[in-house]
Amino acid sequence: MSALIAYRGVGKVFPGVVALDDVSFSVAGGEVRALMGENGAGKSTLLKILAGEHRPDSGGLLVEGRPVAFASPRDSQAAGIAIIHQELHLAPDLSVTENLLLGMMPTRFGIIDRRAARERARAILARLGEEIDPDARVRTLSIGKRQMIEIGKALARDARIIAFDEPTSSLSARETRTLMRIIDDLRRDGRAILYVSHRMEEVFEISDSVTVLRDGRHVADYPDMKALTQDQLIIAMAGRTITDIYDYRARPLGDVAVAVSGLEGPGLRAPLSFEARRGEILGFFGLVGAGRSELFRLIYGAVPSTGGDVLIHGEPLVSADPRRAIAAGLALCPEDRKDEGIVPLAAVAENIALARRNLLGRPLIDERDEGTQAADLIQLMRVKTASPATAIATLSGGNQQKAIIARWLAADSRILLMDEPTRGIDVGARSEIYAHMYRLAEEGRTILFASSDMPEVMGVADRIIVMREGRVAGIVPRADATPDRLLRLALPDASTGQS
Repeated sequence: MSALIAYRGVGKVFPGVVALDDVSFSVAGGEVRALMGENGAGKSTLLKILAGEHRPDSGGLLVEGRPVAFASPRDSQAAGIAIIHQELHLAPDLSVTENLLLGMMPTRFGIIDRRAARERARAILARLGEEIDPDARVRTLSIGKRQMIEIGKALARDARIIAFDEPTSSLSARETRTLMRIIDDLRRDGRAILYVSHRMEEVFEISDSVTVLRDGRHVADYPDMKALTQDQLIIAMAGRTITDIYDYRARPLGDVAVAVSGLEGPGLRAPLSFEARRGEILGFFGLVGAGRSELFRLIYGAVPSTGGDVLIHGEPLVSADPRRAIAAGLALCPEDRKDEGIVPLAAVAENIALARRNLLGRPLIDERDEGTQAADLIQLMRVKTASPATAIATLSGGNQQKAIIARWLAADSRILLMDEPTRGIDVGARSEIYAHMYRLAEEGRTILFASSDMPEVMGVADRIIVMREGRVAGIVPRADATPDRLLRLALPDASTGQS
């Protein structure tokens, strides 16, 4: 089939950074083309140009063979293009129906027809395979449900060209299977699909072809995924061989650093208890909705507990007080980096300084001191940024995550709660994050990290706590962890118990 969308010699330069350099490729109707590359390779910039959020400095786009120049996202949408971003673009205080049909609400005699809108929303949700109340406020939904609403918006617009940016990063296994079915339906319907993901198994399952970017340049095209191996793709992306991205490093463990006893609160269905030692990397595995994020918020004090105790180095931690948690050496790297982890328009240096400012309690900011420390931590964490003064929102997801970790190093936090620390991060940057986790643990810090990526938990953690529906389903030592055992504990029909 002929190309529905084509990039022709596209280039884009930001202050101090060449984001794209002469990139050309096309996607035909009925084709799913994966767009692969490490964080900072230029994938997001390509999608933003397609969405009308950025204009290329050189080259341009062709839609169905005709040159186009989008001045705004509205122009892109009018051309039949839909972008499903990793960072959700929803109105949290509006209903599911209003989000699905935003700008397209049906009217009758000049008045919005709520009944017709609701019925149309139900039809979209049925196609998604989701049982969601069309009248529910989006704010009340889980991240996974919100991601499905974002996908539903593209279906509502009946777009001919659809780009998916890390669409399964917050989806359950069932939701992911539904998405794969939807994409297959769209392909059969002759639509052009751009698919961005760091999950190799998904890329090989759903894609027909792949374009690889590295440092803003187009380095390879593979027209037939069946003739490609994962090793070949990783080498093309990273420019080097990655034999073991986890590279686990054992280390001696110290005294108990965190003791949670009978903790109760929102998101937990039974009192929860465990201990973590100095130098330990304790993994929390579970499916979407298992309660891992809720547990971390309770420990950190972002949400008040209703029972139980948290001891940090033997001292009780006051519930629902993040300031005291920070003062006790506790840090939280949240799953939702965009809304909860960073101040988007603030500089990288300022984002790094936030927690330390809270500890020092100074009325005046010592910008020179903060700048020096930020520069040192940027170098230590290998954050790719034009300068410490660059707005953190312009960085890739992997570099934002490294800056968030740097924030807690600036505050000398001894216990890190890391919720989905590699969500939406490429294989090379993930390897760097793991290396930083090992280094911090070797320094005697304690790391609790939650992940729905089973190979990641098995590859990095010293022990694994498996959670299911707000309960601890089992505690598994690294040596005893197998995919079958973890899944049996994590699935809803599995038997409870600890090991």
